[in-house]
Amino acid sequence: MSALTAENPNYRTPPSIIIAIIAISAIASLFLAWLVYYHPPVDVAGTHLAFLPALDAVLNALCAIFLVIGYRYIMRREITRHRNSMFAAFIVSSAFLVAYILNHVLHGDMLFPKAYPTARFIYLWILLLPHIFLAVVALPMILITFFLSLTGRFPAHRKLARWTYPIWLYVSVSGVVVYAMLAAYR
Repeated sequence: MSALTAENPNYRTPPSIIIAIIAISAIASLFLAWLVYYHPPVDVAGTHLAFLPALDAVLNALCAIFLVIGYRYIMRREITRHRNSMFAAFIVSSAFLVAYILNHVLHGDMLFPKAYPTARFIYLWILLLPHIFLAVVALPMILITFFLSLTGRFPAHRKLARWTYPIWLYVSVSGVVVYAMLAAYR
């Protein structure tokens, strides 16, 4: 625990840190929206690195596994193992983001076929819309939750982690389902 928080347990996170994390998250989300919806794909034929969508699904699944393992560790008060699991989830999520960006730079957005209207409705409105919305919400929450942990503000970390965990887990699991539905109906 840092000396600052050890001396003053009521130490509050400077608003500038929270504002910076939210601003970085907003810029990242806007960049991803531009990339997905406006940037023309470089490899329209999809011949280069065609494995990237499957890799993204694997990374999302690994993230979900690390999150569940980390949750189990914290419930057993195994702090070091919890921290290691959460770092693994963060690293895997970061690798996912790199692969996701590369996939969209190369191949653009994958559209669900219109030939399956019921499945398309479920995919777009019940699965994808909440997935995207919660992914945008999750990014700053994850970064702030990590910041609170790394700076030793564990009561605040616990309060925010109660919300961050289920949202992050939903985004990870629904990302795998998004991939599975696209692959099944292709």
